[in-house]
Amino acid sequence: MSHGSIAPAPAGSSHLPPLTPGPYRSRLGKVALVATLGGLLFGYDTSVINGAGGFMSQDLGLDALGLGVAVSSLLFAAAVGALTGGRISDVIGRKRTILVMALMFLVGVVIVVSAPGLGAVVVGRIVLGLAVGAASVVVPVYLAELAPYEIRGSLAGRNEMMIVTGQLAAIVINAIIGNLWGEQFVGVWRVMFVFAGIPAVLLLLGMARLPESPRWLMARRREDEARAILETLRPEGRAVPELADIACSHEVESRRSSMSLAEILSNKNLVKIVLIGCGIAFFQQTTGINSILYYGEKVLHESGFSHGGALIANIAPAAISVVAAIVALQMMDRVSRRKTFLWGYGLVAFSHLLIGVAAVAIPENPDSLLKPFVLLALITFFVGAMQLCLNVATWVTLSEIFPQRMRAFGMGLSVFVLWMTNSFLGLFFPKVIEVLGLSGSFFAFAVLNVVAFAFVMKWVPETRGRTLEQLEEDVTTGEIHLPRRA
Repeated sequence: MSHGSIAPAPAGSSHLPPLTPGPYRSRLGKVALVATLGGLLFGYDTSVINGAGGFMSQDLGLDALGLGVAVSSLLFAAAVGALTGGRISDVIGRKRTILVMALMFLVGVVIVVSAPGLGAVVVGRIVLGLAVGAASVVVPVYLAELAPYEIRGSLAGRNEMMIVTGQLAAIVINAIIGNLWGEQFVGVWRVMFVFAGIPAVLLLLGMARLPESPRWLMARRREDEARAILETLRPEGRAVPELADIACSHEVESRRSSMSLAEILSNKNLVKIVLIGCGIAFFQQTTGINSILYYGEKVLHESGFSHGGALIANIAPAAISVVAAIVALQMMDRVSRRKTFLWGYGLVAFSHLLIGVAAVAIPENPDSLLKPFVLLALITFFVGAMQLCLNVATWVTLSEIFPQRMRAFGMGLSVFVLWMTNSFLGLFFPKVIEVLGLSGSFFAFAVLNVVAFAFVMKWVPETRGRTLEQLEEDVTTGEIHLPRRA
């Protein structure tokens, strides 16, 4: 194995040949399509409970607490998967980690579908949660490390589009199956979960044919393999100078520190970027998006829809998520990340305020559908704004702001915070809405999003337009927090 034939070039140098049309683009597209099946499973497995939960409660005799445990068991396990998945991928590789994750998705589905009671459901949901958490960390990092920096945002952001596609698929399948067979077959929730097995099989088979991350290979000094892979994923003449940048970055980072936890904590710039990553993750969840993701049927039922009507109405927010994600992907490489975050938190806070006012101001009337449809429209606007400006930007930013030698730690800790916030909101949201009501709940979310706006304004740096190697240098030195030079 050759270890030194690529001479290091200055980190973050601008000598890279430009991206030109070529067959490498279709190869990158195929890699992204297969890898983001992990995102599709993430979306389906987290959202299938929104609709399946009612039938599961009837079939297994669950009370409200039992349903909450079934919902949140996946989320708490996902926090653990997020914290450990990155570290595991550092040891065995991004590709092998995703393969293991695909197998866990399959095993989890089998356990849940065959579950005789709550205990087995929780076991299956824990297995699924570990896979979901690992997917939320490893897939964006894998895509970011394979992508040219010019299109890194849109390529890595495809994972978020697949997440919302999985959410939409779960909600549409639930609505169809629930309305067709729900009255006759109380075990219909098992059929809803079965569908998650299909993309899991495709992910397992597809990842077996995909390459490993060249950056991970370079970190293991497997230069020849990294070059061979990068030459298939870049235009002619680009692979060697890009590998030189990567090699230089690794050399500089290895001299600077070994990136152990103690050494990360001793560098105030690295501590700062970790705290910023955790803040981005925390505030993405306090938008309240998962109040709709897990309990959308309950929220819409509270708004005035019947049970069957709420299942169908649930499709509107999920559909707008997919449309907004497609638009967001087109924006990611053209619009400032910071401006996207600021617009997102501003629009979400405004939409929460409108939802709270409408819930109070529009009178209850069993003979009128005005209130439910107004609230549905506002909820759909909220979900669209969230998806357009915040979801894709959050995952792309987290995948790129951490230096290579601490990327797994930074990404893992940030996504652990994200999942723990998600878990507690998922567990307690029914109680929150019971105590505060629909209006009070969304007023509280509005306040949290104003705080998030202020956090982004003061702390979140711009990352668009920098290579991962430039970002490594700027983050480690603290230059990323200074105004951009022309």
